[in-house]
Amino acid sequence: MLTSALVFPMLSQEQRGRSRQRWSCKLLTILGIELQSSGAPLIERGLIVANHVSWVDIFVINAITPSAFISKSEVRQWPVIGWLAAVNETVFLRRGSRGHARIINEEIARCMASGRHVALFPEGTTTDGSHVQHFHAALLQPAILTGNPIQPMALRYQTPDGDYTRAAAYDGDLSLGQSMASIVGAERIVVRVDILPAIETDNLHRREIALQAHQAIEALVTADASPTQAQPAEASLAA
Repeated sequence: MLTSALVFPMLSQEQRGRSRQRWSCKLLTILGIELQSSGAPLIERGLIVANHVSWVDIFVINAITPSAFISKSEVRQWPVIGWLAAVNETVFLRRGSRGHARIINEEIARCMASGRHVALFPEGTTTDGSHVQHFHAALLQPAILTGNPIQPMALRYQTPDGDYTRAAAYDGDLSLGQSMASIVGAERIVVRVDILPAIETDNLHRREIALQAHQAIEALVTADASPTQAQPAEASLAA
């Protein structure tokens, strides 16, 4: 909080990004979460789309590459967390408002035009990490309009032995405190991030891109969870 309030105003955009990246790496270490990332090279700028399991996901992606995030507008009202999100380049989306969605799309396009990554969880809600829900395609449009690529990332939380674990999940009626207790109570959690090849947006409809990204991520996520571990999908939030 002190860094965001006192130091960030004096830093350049690049310096703020590096600071968030260091801070995110340190937080994962404190929580006992080991980050392992592999796969395709990162795009220089554009839209990152990932499955959504936990509040930790934001720090996982920021540890890989500093990104502006898209979040539901309710988060802005959360004490402390909402303010921290706002000063750390979060774009807040008011769901159900077409006019506001257009404004948000313009803001996302500006972020990418300035050479930044923008990250989006197109499921619109979290799961227990054993499956991937439907991807809402609407917020992919800014990347298409500006000709920027879209890069899928598959996030999988595992035990040190490589087995599926829901220890980091923040889904259903689970409170933030319960989620944190589950993470800290686990002996060690490994979050594996598979960076998938970028999808070029030329001549593709956003629904086609959403389907491609969903299928690529789902293939990796469901390979980890056994049929008995998979849970029924919750109702998605509209994007």
